[in-house]
Amino acid sequence: MTFDVEEIRNDFPILKTAMNGKPLVYLDNAATSQKPRQVISAVSRYYKNYNSNIHRGLYKISEEATHGYISSKKSAAKFISANSEREIIYLRNTTEAINLVALTFGEQNVGRGDHILISKMEHHSNIVPWQLLAKRKGAQLDYVELKDDAFLDMEDYAKKLEARPKIVSLTHVSNVLGTINDAGAITKMAHNAGATVLIDGAQSAPHMPVSVKEMDCDFFAFSSHKMLGPAGIGILYAKEGLLEGMQPLYGGGDMIKSVDLYDSTWNDLPWKFEAGTQNIEGAIGFGAAIKYLKKLGMENVRNHEKGLTRYALEKLDGVSGINVYGPGIDRIGERAGVVSFSVSGVHAHDVAQVFDSEGIAIRSGHHCAMPLVTQSLHESALSRMSFYIYNREEEVDKAIAAIMKTKETFHIA
Repeated sequence: MTFDVEEIRNDFPILKTAMNGKPLVYLDNAATSQKPRQVISAVSRYYKNYNSNIHRGLYKISEEATHGYISSKKSAAKFISANSEREIIYLRNTTEAINLVALTFGEQNVGRGDHILISKMEHHSNIVPWQLLAKRKGAQLDYVELKDDAFLDMEDYAKKLEARPKIVSLTHVSNVLGTINDAGAITKMAHNAGATVLIDGAQSAPHMPVSVKEMDCDFFAFSSHKMLGPAGIGILYAKEGLLEGMQPLYGGGDMIKSVDLYDSTWNDLPWKFEAGTQNIEGAIGFGAAIKYLKKLGMENVRNHEKGLTRYALEKLDGVSGINVYGPGIDRIGERAGVVSFSVSGVHAHDVAQVFDSEGIAIRSGHHCAMPLVTQSLHESALSRMSFYIYNREEEVDKAIAAIMKTKETFHIA
């Protein structure tokens, strides 16, 4: 498949619909992506032709369902360059993946007085689980500061590592700023300080080539619904040796080898961490989404979004009354397809309503990053455009026109 945006758009039924009487312009991809017909069809085929439980049935459609589930896990492992599917745990989403690490590895390895290190650009999903763990264990939660250029302060990071934190958990890409952090450098520095590293890949895996082998991170988490797949399924990658030493979080069927009245033994990886009936149709749909993205080529996906982001920043440059956050256009290679902005004197929710009236879907609020937005950026809320494979420059033009309409509506010079 060549990267032809018009051809790609034909695969997404929702893009042919209208919102408020206007052709839909979907620019909320950092929250969730739309789904191509290939993914919709894969889920539909499962329900129509071989709906059954996995691993347990000695009959044809159960074997077919099991094959589809395991095949998607193998595809996911290759997608992020994991060693094997034994290192791929299916969970509901990135949030549950991070919580699982906090509630298993964290519980086993963090004690009173230990340090946990995150940053001030994290999503709530990479803040709250560590707050809870620190409170339970009597540990200290530390934050890496941000610089004015929207990047992590690596000098501060090095200084915070002197406390020898047990866990370092940082985002690969900020969902507000679009900043792409150097996950390889982050991991190497943390390992040298004796820390175990989790990288939140919710905003990187859908948009650029990712190799956990090159990063050398210990854990990596991401979600299906942000990368063309169904909601309700996500991945925790973890190095096999770590998973072997971790206790399961959930108990029940499928995660056991044997059960007696007072004790149980655990199943092999990765099933040890997947209790009960899994999101089978989600896994099959996720596999179809990965196949679609691999055909496009993740370098092509990245280059397309980089071009759109550059175009948007150039259009916004010099527009009075608009504050744009994130790395500057001179560092476009270190910025993902996210453009957060504010209109002076206008609340982000009002901005979003103007966009909505024009058929344009954007996100407004603190974007589940309240400390970043309210304390570091000193805004009550921000508006955010975020791009993906099916967006075009003419949609950016419509978004700029909606900004101008917002300024006119609220009499902003």
